[in-house]
Amino acid sequence: MTDNRLFVFLSHGLESGPKGTKVQAMKAVAEEFPGVVAEAIDHTSSKDPETRLQQMRDAMAAAGATPERTILAGSSMGGWVCAQTSANTPVLGCFLLAPALALEKYPQSRPTIQAKHVQIIHGWNDDVVPVVPVLELARQQQLETLVLPDGHRLENSVERVSREFRHFMETCLAEQNPD
Repeated sequence: MTDNRLFVFLSHGLESGPKGTKVQAMKAVAEEFPGVVAEAIDHTSSKDPETRLQQMRDAMAAAGATPERTILAGSSMGGWVCAQTSANTPVLGCFLLAPALALEKYPQSRPTIQAKHVQIIHGWNDDVVPVVPVLELARQQQLETLVLPDGHRLENSVERVSREFRHFMETCLAEQNPD
């Protein structure tokens, strides 16, 4: 029996949680699509990037998710978790919000993102993760990037993020179900 489900794993930021506004907004969008299983991973037990990376791997394995039918979406440190996961395990999609990339304090802060579809959304006024190094990383890897007039939390852009994520999901699903 073939498992045709598409898995979406959502990874929150350092100071947030699985019930955070952006994670819940993206989870709601993912659940609009039939055959999609969306899981907001709870990383609140650890602030260590490597531990959170292992939590993502464990969630994918526990769900029986195959990489070619997996979309990762994350914000800030959760964006790093998704990017690094996709560097190690090429997945269908990687949707990153103000990802904690190109930061010296993070291990492997410049992962080569191997997802088939990638989109980064960042805020021009981000005072936590500077936008310019992320743009440079995106340029080097030729990754689609949208920069909005917002800060790190993208709190004024949740509706836009939801629209962009819906379009991202549609793009990934169209490839999976070409009829």
